[in-house]
Amino acid sequence: MIKLNHIIFYFYYLFQVNVATFALLFSEIVQYCQNRVYSVSELQTKLSDMGRHVGNHYLDLLFVREKGYRRETKLINMLLFIKNNFWKTLFGREADRLEHSNDDERTYYIIETEHLVNRYISVPKDKGKLNCAAFTAGIIEAVLNGSNFPCKVTAHWHKGTTFMIEFDESVITRDKMVEGK
Repeated sequence: MIKLNHIIFYFYYLFQVNVATFALLFSEIVQYCQNRVYSVSELQTKLSDMGRHVGNHYLDLLFVREKGYRRETKLINMLLFIKNNFWKTLFGREADRLEHSNDDERTYYIIETEHLVNRYISVPKDKGKLNCAAFTAGIIEAVLNGSNFPCKVTAHWHKGTTFMIEFDESVITRDKMVEGK
């Protein structure tokens, strides 16, 4: 049986359907998740889980189309691939910014001022902290984890929508070894 998130994936990402159709299907996913949880954090976790499911299926397709089966081994190259090619494939344009945390060498941020999945979602006052971009955070996390860059990705409201990517220490250690530092 085809799940609702597969329908969105195939329609929007592969066939580039109308944004209104994507918004309608995505709002149905949010409503589906909302009816099965009791708090905002559970809702964001459920959306992230669905995003990870999509990201796992999307990973191979992405590398076949964009990279000719070649996967990145350096952290910064992978992050630039996510910011540019991956974002362009998913949302029709590059992400606005990629930043590295000054405080923690394991943390990076992808910043999107007006993210597509949040554009057509109106959040009720009782769910004020809800960020539906948790779905996209799940996709990013699945792509990075599947590419051997173990991490945790969360979506936050800061300068628009900010995706905070916290890598395992093993990724930073491996990257330093690859660079010869």
